[in-house]
Amino acid sequence: MNPLRRWTEEFKKEVTNSRVDTTQILARAIARAEKPPEAWVLVTGVSFYAPSETVEYDEDSAGGNYDFASRLVTAMEAAARIPGDSAAAGVTRGVMVRAGFVLGRDGGAIPSMLLPFRLGLGGPIGSGCQNLPWIHVADLAGIIAHVLESKNVTGVLNGVAPSFNTNRDFARALGAALRRPTILPLPAFMVNAIFGSERGVMLLEGAKVRPRRTLESGYRYAFPELGPALRDILS
Repeated sequence: MNPLRRWTEEFKKEVTNSRVDTTQILARAIARAEKPPEAWVLVTGVSFYAPSETVEYDEDSAGGNYDFASRLVTAMEAAARIPGDSAAAGVTRGVMVRAGFVLGRDGGAIPSMLLPFRLGLGGPIGSGCQNLPWIHVADLAGIIAHVLESKNVTGVLNGVAPSFNTNRDFARALGAALRRPTILPLPAFMVNAIFGSERGVMLLEGAKVRPRRTLESGYRYAFPELGPALRDILS
């Protein structure tokens, strides 16, 4: 999301190769291993699901073929599959965790957002109505640990919090955690001007994603609600 680097075809090819080729190399190494691992966990993203303000997605929902980011997730998950005729096929559990917007104090988007919000210049992006599937970094790590320890878990898990929130909810919660107003929205035309329309859609639109299989697997969230998650990160 660096606004100084445009999404040229060459750059998108570089991004794809760095993720898909690396994933495929690891999957092939597992397939050839004399003692393959018990679990193989890949973290991808909820950009797999098409943006919608009304449709509710879970792990069984279709997607993965509407833009560059969704096709990238599809390609990564395909590259992660262990060949059925390999020794690892019956030994190694494959799990894909589709992560949402990760909240953490030491990385991701939160550190770069703090200054404008602390100055009282923060607010929703665009209309603010777009869904924002998020997860606290501790819960993302917790889901991965849960997968490694739970031998019956396979397939896709959505790595998002169980509560539904919009971008406007996020702006208000972050402002409340910082005790600052959030009355200055970032207009959609400025987002598109800064990032380009292809990346702008990632900020201006979102999907309503439910972690149905994650909950059914027995994982218990440390931070299921947005307010406490942000307060923990900012404490």
